[in-house]
Amino acid sequence: MLIKCFLVTEKSTAELEKNVLTAIVDIRAKKKQIKDEIERLFEVEVDKVNTLITPKGEKKAYIKLKPEYSAEELLSKLGVF
Repeated sequence: MLIKCFLVTEKSTAELEKNVLTAIVDIRAKKKQIKDEIERLFEVEVDKVNTLITPKGEKKAYIKLKPEYSAEELLSKLGVF
């Protein structure tokens, strides 16, 4: 499994307004793999994925969903938010 956990922080909550999910992912995961996994698991369409390596050595992904899907609703269904 590529996605380790979804983040719920002040910044990630602000990103939800832009329809962006924030997640910690496997360090070896490629953007295309992250996109495919999110689309397959949650039956949504992903617009784009941005990644970065945190100072802790974790890989963080910002996953922007297409406008017809709601990032906030997806997290609510998961019980994360």
